Amino acid sequence: MSVNSHLTQLASNLVHAENEKSSIATSISTLSLRLNGYFGSNISSHFQFGSNTRGTILPRKADNNSDIDYMVVFDTSIDGTRKPQTYLDRLRKFAKTRYSTSEIYQSHPTIVLSLNHIKFELVPAIYNYSYQIPSSASSYIDWINTNPTGTNQSIQDKNKAENYQIKPLVRLVKYWNATQGYPFTSFSLEQYIVGKYFWSCTNLKDYFYAFWSDFSCTYNTPQYIKDKVDRAKKYAVNAKMYEDGNMPGLAELEIKKIVSTL
Repeated sequence: MSVNSHLTQLASNLVHAENEKSSIATSISTLSLRLNGYFGSNISSHFQFGSNTRGTILPRKADNNSDIDYMVVFDTSIDGTRKPQTYLDRLRKFAKTRYSTSEIYQSHPTIVLSLNHIKFELVPAIYNYSYQIPSSASSYIDWINTNPTGTNQSIQDKNKAENYQIKPLVRLVKYWNATQGYPFTSFSLEQYIVGKYFWSCTNLKDYFYAFWSDFSCTYNTPQYIKDKVDRAKKYAVNAKMYEDGNMPGLAELEIKKIVSTL
């Protein structure tokens, strides 16, 4: 097997199987119905966003932290704008009432609802000319603006412009990130890839090499994270050297040190 065939096969395995997609779709539909039944007119809208809507989510077999981001927009015309914790408490009470046997906990600024096959991160929001979600715990303001679907079109456009290799590349890099203990946020990696210029790349192997060739840490990045990145970059350099020397078997072994077979 060549480097490109290994990466292509792995990327294809890093998607949900049809039965998983069906189960997730059913869970989303059930969540929607239960939110409407529980909150009624107290919420103005609710919808999923994040990696599942971008087509870059990983299955749980590859990333145990894989989840569905789901925004619940509260209607502030009823009782005014409250503190974020008020809405988090309402979502926690909803989850405990409608999903009494599931694991439920707060992970600021979300309520995590863990089902057998998928986790939901319920994000409380309000709408004030734009969607607003709770700010970080250390911030001096309560709410920050967000565009929950803002990057969807950009990744679609980038994927189409780059031979439909961007989404597979994102999944491969996110898989590496998961195996390394999540040194980076998944969203930041997606943003980096979408914003990167890829020169003369045609297949997934080219894009993978190009990513590791240019990816780097900032000065303030902890050393242990820099070490993880440097190791991956070294393996990529070695793999390309072996390929150039017509030693595909050795090249594949080096690539598998970055992203092994699932």
